Amino acid sequence: MRVNRLPIDPGPAGWNKILPPDASPQRLESTITADWLIVGAGFTGLSAARRLRQLRPAGKIAVLDAQRVAEGPAGRNSGFMIDLPHDLASSDYGGQIEADRQQTRANRAGIAFASTAAAEYGMPDEALVRCGKINAAASEKGLHHNQAYAAHLRAMGEPFDVLDAARMREISGSDYYHGGLRTPGTAMVQPALYIRALARGLQGQGVHLHENSPVLALERRGPDWCATTPRGQVFAPRVILAVNGHTESFGHFRRRLMHVFTYASMTRALKTDEIAALRGEDFWGFTPADPMGTTVRRISGIGGSRILIRNRFTYDPSMMVSDRRIARIAPDHDRAFASRFPMLKDVEMAYRWGGRLCLSRNAVPAFGQVEPGLFIAACQNGLGTAKGTLAGMLAAELAVGQSSAMLREFQAQAQPSRLPPEPVAWLGANAVIRWNESRTGREF
Repeated sequence: MRVNRLPIDPGPAGWNKILPPDASPQRLESTITADWLIVGAGFTGLSAARRLRQLRPAGKIAVLDAQRVAEGPAGRNSGFMIDLPHDLASSDYGGQIEADRQQTRANRAGIAFASTAAAEYGMPDEALVRCGKINAAASEKGLHHNQAYAAHLRAMGEPFDVLDAARMREISGSDYYHGGLRTPGTAMVQPALYIRALARGLQGQGVHLHENSPVLALERRGPDWCATTPRGQVFAPRVILAVNGHTESFGHFRRRLMHVFTYASMTRALKTDEIAALRGEDFWGFTPADPMGTTVRRISGIGGSRILIRNRFTYDPSMMVSDRRIARIAPDHDRAFASRFPMLKDVEMAYRWGGRLCLSRNAVPAFGQVEPGLFIAACQNGLGTAKGTLAGMLAAELAVGQSSAMLREFQAQAQPSRLPPEPVAWLGANAVIRWNESRTGREF
């Protein structure tokens, strides 16, 4: 089957841009064979490669990616590896208690796997920091959201701390927030730094990684699958597709995946006097009390001290958005930044970009063996770092025939439900998104 779409990501991947240049890519330039082929070098694909290396250390593993590592969605998220329930369609991120406990166990398994990878490959400290995160409330409505979430966490038996406005100001340097709810289990990642280090660590263990090598066709040829790229081919009996929403581009889960873009802007590096004017702590992450509000991060390290703003969502079944879309959304980011950090009025945004999410209507993954020797791990429903890591691990276990309690739980979930026809889905999804965004008030 020919692949009907290749990934196109709008704007520069800011997390990757602030890092030193990476080594030159190795494209696939010939026909090769492998025991395992993984398509996609993001959190899911590289986690699958690492798990395969653990389970089958003598096997030959090849990984293909259409772009450079960390230029796609893996380098475009906000860097929250969240352990707790994080349902973007909910008013307070929570759902049914037992389902959320199961999801939390799964997310923590992904975070633990990523943490051991960071240690194994000697990643810099800022690649992955297990420091927790804060749900930041900028209004009375936001405080009520946090109260509801706190009640949900209490029922789950999960710890949390309630922060008042003064403590939020000490952390962020901003007077904007009325309060916060801190949970300890989230790992904060510099996603491009983590994913690049993971890729290079795997290469050092003999994994064959080919970047800028998009798969144009994937078809069965005798006992093997054949993946064709512009300059070569890979023959392998077992393939793991780890391309998230682009699973549909390979002909699977059609009309069952919702393709959503979210948008971010990152400042230039702050100057010494600007850091002094801001005050606050030099590293933190705020998710909005209202799921449709504004996410804010401050980072300090490689690339300097910077602030990231992320808000706005759009449903785009074409999986493409234009540079004009980025330009139209930019003022929303600038207003969110200015309202929170008036002391930084002369600080410009250095990078603006869009990142792809893949959701399902019933909030389940697209996962499993769909044809003999072809395994899919996709659709992380807004938690691509933690759930993507876990899905990659479990896809590798499924592919080698190793069962586990976590894999059985993952497989027991329903399949993604079918979407309404277009343009009904487009009109309905974007109308709901706009309505919910319009009601966020100061949380936006």
